[in-house]
Amino acid sequence: MRDLLTEILESLRRNKLRTALTGFSVAWGIFMIIVLLGAGNGLMNAFLSQGDDVLVNTMEINGWFTSIPHDGLKSGRYIRLDQKDLAITRSSLFSENIDHVSASIDQSGMKVNYGKRNMDGHLRGIYPEYEEMNKIEIVAGRPLNPQDISGSKKVALLAMSHVKNLLDGKTDYEGMVGRYIKIGNLMYRVVGVYKSREDSMWESIYLPFTTLRTIYQKGDVLESIHFTFHGLDTEKENTAFEDSYRAAILTRHRADPGDKAALWIWNRYTQNLQMEKATGILRTALWIIGLFTLLSGIVGVSNIMLITVKERTREFGIRKAIGANPWQITKLIIAESVSITAVFGYVGMILGLVACEVLNATVGASRMELLGESVQMLKDPFVGVDVALEATLLLIVAGTVAGLFPAVKAARVRPIEALRAE
Repeated sequence: MRDLLTEILESLRRNKLRTALTGFSVAWGIFMIIVLLGAGNGLMNAFLSQGDDVLVNTMEINGWFTSIPHDGLKSGRYIRLDQKDLAITRSSLFSENIDHVSASIDQSGMKVNYGKRNMDGHLRGIYPEYEEMNKIEIVAGRPLNPQDISGSKKVALLAMSHVKNLLDGKTDYEGMVGRYIKIGNLMYRVVGVYKSREDSMWESIYLPFTTLRTIYQKGDVLESIHFTFHGLDTEKENTAFEDSYRAAILTRHRADPGDKAALWIWNRYTQNLQMEKATGILRTALWIIGLFTLLSGIVGVSNIMLITVKERTREFGIRKAIGANPWQITKLIIAESVSITAVFGYVGMILGLVACEVLNATVGASRMELLGESVQMLKDPFVGVDVALEATLLLIVAGTVAGLFPAVKAARVRPIEALRAE
């Protein structure tokens, strides 16, 4: 074994430049695989994290303009949701799949004052179920509860960003609980502060649904309906449910039951299924690109071994003439091929993992504005050590295969022909 290693090192030493260039192509291939997979994972994690602030098994329903004439009525009519639509959602028609139901109403353009500080505020009236569906995380005080709803209490739930604005940059969230703020001409007691979303520029001040409806005279009008569901595990089942739900609501509003434009349904579950498919396709594409990059390095190894065999033809002939068997020649070439791919592949793997750390510290820490939202570009752009080792092992196996053909060619050299070779 020691003699074999000595021969390999001597061969590599005699061809430093050629070995370095071949090794670079191998290292570059494994480096690109790891960086591509890391960047792809970071992109997918950032994309998927946008939906982390809501439960996956939820739907949000909003009315919109009709696109199809129906029942003697023209298209372009606005479908405004109301309490009767909420009752249909809660009825036995859909009780087999729907669990918890909530609704919301909005009031925009409100002036919010606390002491000498003021800001523009967007109010949203909600039920307690809405907080669970949208994963509203309380950092101080308490969430809105059923007693707030039944008593139409003048209480408010502020975001952390609101507190900072009203306290001139201070973050005394606990201290804000129990204080009174003025919204319009009315005073509201702050009962809680919730965690602001990093990717949102607009945070709502949450009021009890009944409070906002009564004070701002909303009547039976709803902005949107929200509910959680179960038992819909495939896209086909979700589509069938959406069609039946849409038909029930639109029939009540004398609109075409199949008019998808008239009733907007945001199904987070099917959206999640589609994202999983997209991430799978992206991951496969990144692997294919990386493997083709790696293939160029393997071809380089095979070429260098062929050149080595040609240059050492006389040597192999002499070895065979003095008693070396074909396996000893084959072992020498394959070992040299594996040495190049293993050493430079390991270097490429380490550099790739370092590059992923650099990506996380630079691009991963930055955000960009997209449609009024602050979006993280990359999140955790890392590749597991197990994946990196698997890719490196694949490289070594490929290096073995790359050296196999040149090795077989060397083993077949006839001593008499080798001695005549120039």
